[in-house]
Amino acid sequence: MQARKSRILAELPAHLFSRKRPWLLAGVFGTSLLGVVAATAVVPNDPGPVSLTPVIETLAAPQTTTLDAAGELPYVHDDRVMPGDTVNSIFRRLGITDQEALDFLLSSPEGKLALRQLRAGLSVTALVHGNGRLATLSLPTSQSGDRLTIERDSTGTIRVRKEAAEPAMTVVEMRSATIRHSLFGATDSVGLPDSIATKLADLFGTEIDFHTDLRSGDQFSVVYETIYDHGVPVRTGRVLAAEFVNQGKRHVVVLYKGASGKEQYYTADGRSLRQGFLRSPLAFTRISSGFGRRFHPIHKNWRTHAGVDFAAPTGTPVKASSDATVEFVGTQNGYGNIVVLRHSSRYATAYAHLSRFATGLKKGMSVNQGDLIAYVGSTGWATGPHLHYEVRVNNVAQDPMKVALPTADPLTPQELGQFRTASAPLLNRLSLLNNVPAPVASKD
Repeated sequence: MQARKSRILAELPAHLFSRKRPWLLAGVFGTSLLGVVAATAVVPNDPGPVSLTPVIETLAAPQTTTLDAAGELPYVHDDRVMPGDTVNSIFRRLGITDQEALDFLLSSPEGKLALRQLRAGLSVTALVHGNGRLATLSLPTSQSGDRLTIERDSTGTIRVRKEAAEPAMTVVEMRSATIRHSLFGATDSVGLPDSIATKLADLFGTEIDFHTDLRSGDQFSVVYETIYDHGVPVRTGRVLAAEFVNQGKRHVVVLYKGASGKEQYYTADGRSLRQGFLRSPLAFTRISSGFGRRFHPIHKNWRTHAGVDFAAPTGTPVKASSDATVEFVGTQNGYGNIVVLRHSSRYATAYAHLSRFATGLKKGMSVNQGDLIAYVGSTGWATGPHLHYEVRVNNVAQDPMKVALPTADPLTPQELGQFRTASAPLLNRLSLLNNVPAPVASKD
């Protein structure tokens, strides 16, 4: 019996390391490790708590040097040109009291050029000594960002150097908000620029009446560009995508460049937001006179009124109702200042009684739907400020509010596939803002 016990004990290691019993092996090792941990946790001859003695060292105060007003270390000033700014007002804000530098800017050809190019929002950088004497001044000389720097050399002589523009940085930003009282109140609460808020109203204006349809709890999200100059935002860029939830109904638009190379806005399923023609090419208060026979307010007789009159204040912007070529810009009899746009061999539109034309508008140039072409006025035979708007089909005037006009061309099946691919990242951004699944273009 004793011999059998000895054999069993002798065979135990072989059984422990057998492949058929890995769990037993793990148990043995686990027990061994616990033993090691337990053994190492016991510290013999523990010396007890360690006493701590705080050491306090008194440091000498650092040596400082006070510069007088004429010290060599100038102050750095970075500012923006404000509306109505002059070189004198800019100097005052930057703390510059340097008549020699001021005279140079006002009299030298380079200085005059820089001052003519000052535009609100552009950056001005200066190094100014404590006594107001100018070290360097960097001014923008063009909208592209080229700059003119005037500086004093070691002898105190003012010199000029030109610098090429630093590339502007475009940053894609996203904002989302819930409307409590008004659209602009909500946009202000999240720091959305007014220009982007206005664009939102334009984009969704055909689906939502922002005067009557808004409700507390409506939501919007927008993905847009901001242009930075020297690290400071100077203007907004394009709205890349936007969403508006009005009374529970979701509206989504995405900017997409089609095969023609033109950027247009589409719904999430690829439907163009553009109409063939705008029914009203301006923000008007009322239709003061419709199409057809009417009693003429000046000639006091019955005449055919070949268009629609939109009452609006003088200076209200007038937009092209569709893509076109400018056929005429000038004055015509009772029309006063008038613009005629040719949209095709068949369609033309006319805009009359204008106060003035858009800068640079001339015969033969191309314009896109929504482009500014002129401003409301009361020139010609007009008793008050309004826009006289005509739609001519085969050179015959038709009622702009009733005539059947061409619609925008839809995307082809191939273009729709390209649109889905291009718009997916923007739709994903909107879904991240709202924590909802991204809408997708229909595959039908």
